Amino acid sequence: MKIIRNVSVFAIVVLAIGIVVAFFTTSNAMTDDTITIRFGHDQVESNERHIAIMHFKELVEERSDGHMEVQVYPNNQLGSESEMVESVALNDLQMVAAAAYSQYSPEISMLELPYLFDDYEQAWDSLDGEVGDIVAEPLLDDNLRIISYFENGFRHITANHPIEEPDDLKGIKIRTPEFPVNVNTLASFGANPTPMSFGEVYMGLQQGTIDAQENPVANTYANKLNEVQDYLIMTGHQYTPLPVAIGDEFWQSLTPEEQDIIEESAVETAQYHRDLLRENEAKMIEELEEQGMTVIENPDTEAFEEAGEAVYEQFRNAYGDELLDQVLDEIE
Repeated sequence: MKIIRNVSVFAIVVLAIGIVVAFFTTSNAMTDDTITIRFGHDQVESNERHIAIMHFKELVEERSDGHMEVQVYPNNQLGSESEMVESVALNDLQMVAAAAYSQYSPEISMLELPYLFDDYEQAWDSLDGEVGDIVAEPLLDDNLRIISYFENGFRHITANHPIEEPDDLKGIKIRTPEFPVNVNTLASFGANPTPMSFGEVYMGLQQGTIDAQENPVANTYANKLNEVQDYLIMTGHQYTPLPVAIGDEFWQSLTPEEQDIIEESAVETAQYHRDLLRENEAKMIEELEEQGMTVIENPDTEAFEEAGEAVYEQFRNAYGDELLDQVLDEIE
């Protein structure tokens, strides 16, 4: 009986300790009002995208006096772009910088119609104004609030043989993102577009699964695609913004002051990212040349632009004239 009584006392003591620990753990969690913001993207840590997001982290944490903590997950650690956007829509992730929103609002893909923007300044003015608001609004229905447009840049082709005009792309298997406008654009040039996750591109080129790819210079440079591609062709065939989304339900849970800190920091960082890429692009091209890549500066962009007009008609047939004409009017 004494043994049983001692066991019972021991069990009660263990239970009491557990209750005390649980109480203090819960109390600490309740009194710790730090807001954690998990922010995912798909580029390597040497890429300007990651550098810019780390700048955003610094701004938010400094301006909130540490009340908000930004945890950054680069290089597809949380999944592909599409998967991360979905995670934000489902409230499993707070923020993402990605281009993969057309699964929720196909209209946003009009920003990537071929040769829509003449230069960076025209693109930035449009995105920071009415055009950016027009294409972002439908995403709120899926819990995706666009708070700024970071930079992706103009897309250029890389290949293992020279490409001067659309005819040079006939039959070429070229990797594109898994978005209809991108696929249709390369198809209009006569290529054989092959949708593929960006993380698979290097190996795909190395193994011959694809022959070519197209991306902004920074992505080609940071991911060392010059090791498996001989030519960089400056087609500039699409401008690709990088919308930054935050979960709207998470956003609504924040105070106005917290919202201001996040939004102002995101807008500042967008311009920081744009300037960083513009400053570095010429240097990156020069280094790619030094490492053996041949740069074709002046392909026949008029021929590419003419071929790409078919994509506008496809977009009109799919989504009507009204929205596209509204955006085109705003850009002009």
